[in-house]
Amino acid sequence: MPSFDIVSEVDEVEVKNAVEQANREVGNRFDFKGSDARIEQAEKVLTLFADNEFQLEQAKEILLGKLAKRNVDVRCLDEGKLEKVSGNKVKQTVTVKVGIETELAKKIVRVIKDSKIKVQASIQGEAVRVSGAKRDLLQDTIALVRKSIEEFPLQYQNFRD
Repeated sequence: MPSFDIVSEVDEVEVKNAVEQANREVGNRFDFKGSDARIEQAEKVLTLFADNEFQLEQAKEILLGKLAKRNVDVRCLDEGKLEKVSGNKVKQTVTVKVGIETELAKKIVRVIKDSKIKVQASIQGEAVRVSGAKRDLLQDTIALVRKSIEEFPLQYQNFRD
């Protein structure tokens, strides 16, 4: 029986490269000279440090630009709140979300079931597996999910006949 998986993944190597490029640009830019602005990465958590809120926003814009150039969808980023560190210095955490959360998985399954396409959708951990009798039905399902779910980046993998 043909099937495929709906997943949400991020290329961690590209994220690491984008962080390194952003740090290099922050270090070279004139408006950051003498400041403590930087971006640190620990697994899926990016921490932005700066001397003030304006510099933090500038560093974040640089990071988002570098991520976009490397084909990392910025919709998978979850920005934390701004925190004061010491004196005027500020920091902000940005989490890279990987995997489909339960609420979104349920929404995807509901959209598929409401469409009356003759396929079965089931939640498999952080992915949604869709199986059906014909390949054309699965392709219609992919088109439906692409059109319905736009707030989160999704990939379609393991397409099997």
